[in-house]
Amino acid sequence: MGVDRSQLLAETENLETDERSGAIAKHSNNSTRLQRADFPNRNWTIEKSENLYRIGGWGEPYFSINAAGHVTVSPQGDRGGSLDLFELVNALRERNLSLPLLIRFSDILEHRIERLNACFAKAIARYNYAGTYRGVFPVKCNQQKHLVADIVRFGRPYQFGLEAGSKPELMIALAMLDTLGSLLICNGYKDREYMETAMLAQRLGQCPIVVLEQIEELPLAIEVSRSLGIEPMLGVRAKLSARGVGRWGTSSGDRAKFGLTIPEIIEVVDRLRSEGMLGSLQLLHYHIGSQISSISVIKEAIQEASKIYVELAQLGANMKYLDVGGGLGVDYDGSQTNFHASKNYTLQNYANDVIAEVKDACDERNVPVPMLISESGRAVSSHQSVLIFDVLSTSGVPADLPAIASDPEEEHPIIRNLSETYKSISVENYQEAFHDATQFKEEALSRFNFGYLSLTQRASADRLYWACCKRILEIARQQEYVPDDLEDLEKIMASIYYVNLSVFQSAPDSWAIDQLFPIMPIHRLDEEPTERGIIADLTCDSDGKIDQFIDLRDVKPVLEFHPLKSGEPYYLGLFLGGAYQEIMGNLHNLFGDTNAVHIHLTPKGYQIEHVVKGDTMTEVLSYVQYNAEDLVENIRRRSEQALLEKRITLQESQRLLQNYERSLGRYTYLSP
Repeated sequence: MGVDRSQLLAETENLETDERSGAIAKHSNNSTRLQRADFPNRNWTIEKSENLYRIGGWGEPYFSINAAGHVTVSPQGDRGGSLDLFELVNALRERNLSLPLLIRFSDILEHRIERLNACFAKAIARYNYAGTYRGVFPVKCNQQKHLVADIVRFGRPYQFGLEAGSKPELMIALAMLDTLGSLLICNGYKDREYMETAMLAQRLGQCPIVVLEQIEELPLAIEVSRSLGIEPMLGVRAKLSARGVGRWGTSSGDRAKFGLTIPEIIEVVDRLRSEGMLGSLQLLHYHIGSQISSISVIKEAIQEASKIYVELAQLGANMKYLDVGGGLGVDYDGSQTNFHASKNYTLQNYANDVIAEVKDACDERNVPVPMLISESGRAVSSHQSVLIFDVLSTSGVPADLPAIASDPEEEHPIIRNLSETYKSISVENYQEAFHDATQFKEEALSRFNFGYLSLTQRASADRLYWACCKRILEIARQQEYVPDDLEDLEKIMASIYYVNLSVFQSAPDSWAIDQLFPIMPIHRLDEEPTERGIIADLTCDSDGKIDQFIDLRDVKPVLEFHPLKSGEPYYLGLFLGGAYQEIMGNLHNLFGDTNAVHIHLTPKGYQIEHVVKGDTMTEVLSYVQYNAEDLVENIRRRSEQALLEKRITLQESQRLLQNYERSLGRYTYLSP
C-alpha cells in the first residue's frame, strides 16, 4: 500500500512551528488511487500543470511555468531574472548542440552556496554561537572540471573548501582549491603517497585535514609525519550508534564501511599522546548517509557526535573542528515529508539544529565550541543542471474498436460478448465489466491456442478488450478511490514514450536504486496532457526505462504526457540530477556522455560560458579498445573483396564507407 503523503503534508502544516523539530510519522492508506484526470478537456491552465507536475514544491525558487506554457528557470532564485527553457533549448539546437543536452546553470550553483552559508550565519546569530561555519564540497558528487572550478570561485567569499575521498580526487582538490584558509578534508582509503601529498600541501598554505577512517592508518600517519618533519592536522571518523534512514541507512552504525568505533578512537588518543602528537588531533567527523529525509535522525546524530567531541577535548586533544558530514536532503518530489525522495525540514531547520545541539553540549561541559563543517554535496549541486531530451515516438495498446459485422449473430460468441460488455460499461458496473472483459479475453486466448479462433478473430477480441479497459479507466479516473483489483489498470494501459536518451548513462540512480527525479514536459503546459505513459530509452535492455514518477501520494506508475504532433518536437526535462548522475553513468550499448553547456544569466539575457561536447562514436569505441582507423580499414578491405566477387557496386561500396566514416565522428545518440 502507498504512503499518503498529502496527509503527511497536512499534518506537518498543523504541527507547532519550531525550527528545531520536524519528525513526521508515516501513515498507511488502505485504498489505492489511480491517476485522476482532474480537469478533462476544459479550461486547462498553467496552474493545473504546476499542481500536476508539482513544480512549485521541488522547483522553488528556480523553476516555474510562464504564461506561454513553458518551463522557466530563475538561476538567481528570488533575486529575479529568468529564462524560457524551451526557447533556450531551441537556441542551443540552432548552435548544432544536439539532444540529449545537459544544461548547467552556474548561477544556481552560486545561489545554493550562498543560501547554505546564509542559513548557518543566521543560526549562528540566533543562538549566539561563538564559532564559525565552513562548508566543503565532496568532489565525488560531481567531479566535472568546470563545476568544481565554479564551486571554488563562488565559495571564495565563504572560504568554502573541498572534500576528497580518493587519491584522484585529492589531485583535483589540491590543484583547484586556491582559496586561502579553505579546508581540504581528506577522506577515503589512504596509502603512504596519499598521506605524504596531503601533509606536504600544508607547505603550499592549504589546510588539509587527514581523517583517519581505519585504525591501520594511524601508525602510517605518525611515520609520514616524522619522516617529513611536518605536524599533521588529523581527524577521526566516528561510527555513531545513531543510524541513518532510507537507502543509505547502513552508512552509520557498528557495521558501517568507514569509521572508528569508540574503543578505537580512545586507542588513537592514547597512541598520539604516547607519541607526543595529541595536539595533531583536531577534528571529529561522522557521516550517517546520504539524503536524510527526517530531521529527527539528524538531531540524534549531532547529539551523539557533540558528546564525543566534548569528551575528546577533555581528554586533551586539540579539538577545533566538528565535521557533520553529508546527508542534507533534496526534496525531489516537493512533498516536504520524510518520504525517501523528500525531506521534512528546511535548510534553515538543518542549520539551526546543528548549531543549537553543538552549543548546548559544549556549554554544558565548558568546552569552546568548534568550527562547524558540513559536506553538503547533493544539496549544493543537484539543482544546477537540467537534462533535456526529445521523444522519438510512442506506442500504446490498440484500443480502437474493430470493425464488427452488421449482424451480431455472424460474429464469434466471444467477440459478441466483448462487444456487448463494451456497450454496457457505466459508472455503476465498471468493476463488474472489467472482470467480464478479462474473462472473455482469457477465453479467446484459450480457444486460439486450441485452434477454435482465427488470428483475425483473436485480433478483434484483443481490440475489444483494450477498448473496454480504456473506457473503464476513463471512469475510474473520475473516482476518488477505486477497488484494489483495478489498481494496475493505469499502468497496463500506459503508452510507451520512446526517448533519445540512455537511462544508464544519464540517470543511473533511477535504474540502480529507484531514485525518483522530477520529469516533465518543458512546453505545451497550457494544454491538458491527456496521455499516460512510461519512458523507454534507446538501449536494448528491458531495464532501460523509467516507470516510477513523483507524486504527492507515494509514487505513480505513469507520467502525464501530451499527444505528439506531427513534425513538432516534444521535449522532456529531468530535473535535480546534478549530483552523482554524470560520474556514475555507464556506457551500456555504448551511449556516451551527452552534450553539456554552461549558462550564465546576464542583464541582457544569458551567456554561454562553456560547451562540453558529448562523446563521439570514435571516442566511445576507444574506451573498449577499438581503433577507428583499423575499423575503417577492415570495412574497406571487405568492400574491395565484395567488389571483386561482384556482390556490391562501386557506388554502393563508396556510400557504405562514407557513412561508416561519417558515423564514427558523430554523436552516439540519434540525430533529427
